[in-house]
Amino acid sequence: MIPVAMTIAGSDSGGGAGIQADLKTFSALGVFGTSAVTALTAQNTMGVQAVHAPPAEFVGQQIRSVLDDLPVRAIKSGMLFSSGIAASVADALDEKPEIPLVLDPVMVATSGDALIQQDAVAMIIRRLFPRAVLLTPNLAEAAFLTGLLPARDHMEMEAQGRALLARGARAVLIKGGHAAGEEAIDLLVTPSSVKLFAAPRIKTENTHGTGCTLAAAIAAMLARGAALEVAIGEAKRYLTEAIRAGAGWRLGRGAGPVHHFHALWSKEDVG
Repeated sequence: MIPVAMTIAGSDSGGGAGIQADLKTFSALGVFGTSAVTALTAQNTMGVQAVHAPPAEFVGQQIRSVLDDLPVRAIKSGMLFSSGIAASVADALDEKPEIPLVLDPVMVATSGDALIQQDAVAMIIRRLFPRAVLLTPNLAEAAFLTGLLPARDHMEMEAQGRALLARGARAVLIKGGHAAGEEAIDLLVTPSSVKLFAAPRIKTENTHGTGCTLAAAIAAMLARGAALEVAIGEAKRYLTEAIRAGAGWRLGRGAGPVHHFHALWSKEDVG
């Protein structure tokens, strides 16, 4: 049976992040993708022009409709626009506690535009941190969630990871993609261990949706039966190659997307 995963996230009309990036990632990794849309964004490579959120109850209905019928093996959540939506998601997921959740605490788009209301943060921490098998903040999100300055080195990344464990997270992958240096380094912090995942840093402006893509790839690998550390390693490799393959793309006038189907499209397919 084909593995099934679910994304609970916002829609990116520009196609590079959110639901669209997640479903592309699932498909590229051999996983059937399902979805629950938490917000509609008017968005392109230049930024987010508008956000429209559905009723919170409807978000929960989408999740239940999928989980009541399809054998979902892993879930990735991203943009949870309001406290009501975050609570509705938590209520629905509490009915299926056996399904692993990868929680990407999306707060700000690559362009710098806000993607979450302030009152949603406390709800996400209280209800979804303990529910998730993995929390995947970038440096800015980790700093915001801990009340600290963005980490400058591995020691500070580990300290912030442990602070997030103290706030209820079960495991934290702090993503260092926005840091300087020749390598893009992510740090996995659990109550019993710390592990580093490194990849060459690729010079490109096409980084829109990288956080969504990594979290979705981890969920896809979990749906395929991989252990957490293996899933993270495979997801990191997939994202690195997607960034590399899309580095020369010219899509839009701003931060373009990565090439989710780099292993499936030939160079001739994309000119």
